[in-house]
Amino acid sequence: MRFPTPLIEGRLVRRYKRFLADVTLADGTQVTAHCANPGAMLGLNAEGFRVLLSPSTNPSRKLGFSWELVEAELPGGPQWVGINTARPNALVAEAFREGKLAPLAGYETLRPEVAYGKASRVDFLASGGGLPPCHVEVKNCHLMRRAGLAEFPDCKAARSARHMEELAGVVAAGGRAMLIVVIQMRADAFDVARDIDPAFDRALRAALAAGVEAYAYTCAVGPDGVAIDAPVPILTPGVKNPPART
Repeated sequence: MRFPTPLIEGRLVRRYKRFLADVTLADGTQVTAHCANPGAMLGLNAEGFRVLLSPSTNPSRKLGFSWELVEAELPGGPQWVGINTARPNALVAEAFREGKLAPLAGYETLRPEVAYGKASRVDFLASGGGLPPCHVEVKNCHLMRRAGLAEFPDCKAARSARHMEELAGVVAAGGRAMLIVVIQMRADAFDVARDIDPAFDRALRAALAAGVEAYAYTCAVGPDGVAIDAPVPILTPGVKNPPART
């Protein structure tokens, strides 16, 4: 996914009220950008970090910029990290169209936002190709506390835990369901941050035991764009499927 217009560089002043970030641009101008990220953003929101903003093309929008990337000082060294949690679904859809998601090979369509469970909507429903429908839930990941290890979540994630329970319900009813974790940075492996949210850890393990599949993909992230890159192992106990291969 290439950014449609060049991103604008700045330095982070502060992130506040979850969805706002003050940024000083190269010319000294300070702007407030939309931060499309409800999480804690641990390790990603330090004052002075280099950030990249996308300019809005909507003249009626209140905020003229969206925060897309941060060059974070992570264990193992600095790297660009995607912080926009609205991007992973589009990245999965793009990778599906390009045939880069081996777990969904053979499916013909990937329909977004399909109602299921208890008043929920699954991110995608894969269908066609003579295969049974597959419910696909996508989670964004950008937490790294140990070199090479990506973790989710970075805060309490009760809604995500409920999603795992509902995916397990799909499998219990005879269907197929999977979790795809989109890691918006480089990493060697993925695991649950169970010390941050033990309830999500329990919900995921229960879903895996019920037959829900789980896959994790890193992304190639840079000023020109973000794209799903490669599968990595999931270290969470209970994962039975091997890492997907592109």
